[in-house]
Amino acid sequence: MNIPPKLISITTSILTPLVLLGFALRLLLSPLFLQVEYHMPGFPVDEYGLTIEDRLRWAPYAVDYLINDAGIEYLAALQFDDGTLLYNERELSHMQDVKGVTKGALNVFYVALTSLTLIALWSRRQIQWRAFLEGLRRGGWWMIYFAAALALVVLVGMFLVPDLFNVFFTGFHSLFFEGESWIFLYSDTLIRLFPIRFWQDAFLFAALIAIAGGLWLAKGIKTSQQM
Repeated sequence: MNIPPKLISITTSILTPLVLLGFALRLLLSPLFLQVEYHMPGFPVDEYGLTIEDRLRWAPYAVDYLINDAGIEYLAALQFDDGTLLYNERELSHMQDVKGVTKGALNVFYVALTSLTLIALWSRRQIQWRAFLEGLRRGGWWMIYFAAALALVVLVGMFLVPDLFNVFFTGFHSLFFEGESWIFLYSDTLIRLFPIRFWQDAFLFAALIAIAGGLWLAKGIKTSQQM
């Protein structure tokens, strides 16, 4: 079967950013990110008493829930040392929604990665290899542009115009969640574990990871084509 090189190139260009973003998401869902984030300079102290050790004790349960196959009872059964439940019903409902979005995003990542691998294996044995490399290079540049714009929004929101990140964050949630199901009290556990600074850093780190991957592909593929 002879697949047009242009189709190979375009498909590869589309899949590449999905793979890079999925890879960044998967890294953010690892224990390493929590360790780094909670020890970042200037990370806000919990006014209601959670220490860094407390956050590192309880936050991994929330992250694990997003990627495991357990039901919401996994989080519903958690209690502080005084017997108080960690999460209220509103928080538990939101976490179910977040799990659905996260699982969906990871499935897109796995499908994109598998598809990209199959295209690479096919193209390597055919005459479309150069088209595949060109698709990788172009997809890398697309990722750089998108991730750089995201990083700029986050940085401006962090240091110059705080309302900008709030608008972005609200828009992001409106895209994936219904109504105001994601808005909580400052005393709620989800906010105490994952304050707005956590999400600013998460988006920024994801953008930087994606930019690094995009640069590696864009520059590396360009070099390989010139050799």
